[in-house]
Amino acid sequence: MQQISNNVFCDDFIASLKLETRLMANPYYDYPYLIIKDFFSKSTCDDISNYAYNTSEGEKAKVKTRLLGSIVDPSVNERIRKTVIHKLLDLHVRMYEENFKTFQAEIERFFSVALTTSTTLQALEYTKGSFYIKHSDDSNELVDESGQTVGFVQVAPLRKLTTVLFATSHEKCGSDAHSFSGGELIFNYLFDADGKQIKLYPQAGDMIVFPSNPIYSHEVLHVENGYRLTLVQWHNAIIG
Repeated sequence: MQQISNNVFCDDFIASLKLETRLMANPYYDYPYLIIKDFFSKSTCDDISNYAYNTSEGEKAKVKTRLLGSIVDPSVNERIRKTVIHKLLDLHVRMYEENFKTFQAEIERFFSVALTTSTTLQALEYTKGSFYIKHSDDSNELVDESGQTVGFVQVAPLRKLTTVLFATSHEKCGSDAHSFSGGELIFNYLFDADGKQIKLYPQAGDMIVFPSNPIYSHEVLHVENGYRLTLVQWHNAIIG
């Protein structure tokens, strides 16, 4: 394994790949991703999760597949991801955008980038049995006949950074509209000094920011109970 921050190591296979975008954090940081605590207050998170849980009508999330050249076909495939996208109130979106401005400089310093454009904010709902298998946010995974990963092909080059804001909290026995059990966020190619895979147990109001390239491939484990709601966005950036 290769050390990529003070506390985190990267799988040799993924570290050796030639990637079209290879943005990473400063290797002298403790972690190769940024966690912003209290992006939203607990009460604001509760308001958002209550709205999505009780009021909003969602639609099944899709995945992108490269067909010919640069043609990308989004389609529903519940073997890859089983989650629902909700539309937020305009009030919630405005609150998010205002808060994001206050943290933008911190994000840019951490990754040595200048953010340019961003996707529309998505509210992603995971209920009992929902999941999202290993994936990279800017690329499709290439596998051989035995199912082993052999590389990646970029399908979303404008995605340089991913931001995930948790509106509900991970709890051992999460069982309501404000908490969930299971549904941990795992970085598949990142490990601690003991060789354990990096696994996050976020609380409502936490935002995690990480590069969208295959080094940061990740998955959402099956939700066991409760309600996992995240606000997700992808950002283009000028890399310094």
